[in-house]
Amino acid sequence: MFKMFKMWRNTSKICCNLITNSLKNNLSQKHNITNSLKNSTNGAQILQIRSLLTTNRSYMFIQTQETPNPNSLKFLPGQQVLEPGQTIDFPNASSAQCSPLARLLFRIQGVKSVFLGPDFITISKIDDDVEWKLIKPEVFATIMDFFVSGLPVLSNATPNPDTQIQEDDSEIVQMIKELLDTRIRPTVQEDGGDIIFRGFEGGIVKLKMQGSCSSCPSSIVTLKNGVQNMLQFYIPEVVAVEQVNDPEDEVAIKEFAKLENTLKTKE
Repeated sequence: MFKMFKMWRNTSKICCNLITNSLKNNLSQKHNITNSLKNSTNGAQILQIRSLLTTNRSYMFIQTQETPNPNSLKFLPGQQVLEPGQTIDFPNASSAQCSPLARLLFRIQGVKSVFLGPDFITISKIDDDVEWKLIKPEVFATIMDFFVSGLPVLSNATPNPDTQIQEDDSEIVQMIKELLDTRIRPTVQEDGGDIIFRGFEGGIVKLKMQGSCSSCPSSIVTLKNGVQNMLQFYIPEVVAVEQVNDPEDEVAIKEFAKLENTLKTKE
């Protein structure tokens, strides 16, 4: 899936057309407003025009970053999405009712899942047949419109917290969480995903992959060659690392498989 523990960043691709058009529109509007300002003698009208000049300066500089998963793309809006260290995964549209932003993104045809991080949004498309060049412009426009609206990113939802050590955690579990939080999760988040601790039993560390990592063909290799090797190096008690899904994720996977089969049958 990716070379774990080696930080790499791909040169971001910018939605030049959207930004250029936005700037042109703003310049045109400002030109018209300025002319009105010169010809106006009404104080109230002058105040209103100055307000419009300030309002029309709002535009976003959104960048994209490729992930190791070809069906996932990381969007960086240039501002905070969630609190530092927090992430939340929406594997399907039905799970996104608590996020106005995610709901809007799921309306875009071809979007399979949405993952929100501290300063990024990872979009996963349905399959290879859906082209990014068709999805990206709609994602750019949706993100811009949303942040201008002032709506909250989440409503009545709890993001994944940092890997917090609990009072009843054993010494081994504390060490596992510490390594995950300081050495592993930052790298995984850099690639548009996250890795969540789900338990330690019988020497097996249970982890859940999210975002671009959840549907990546190489996720198992990443767990074995990257995460497992690091945990075993520092914690001899770790026998293996195992990927797990929550019950609701299993249901979502089955439903999506049924939908894919139905669509293929119609074709």
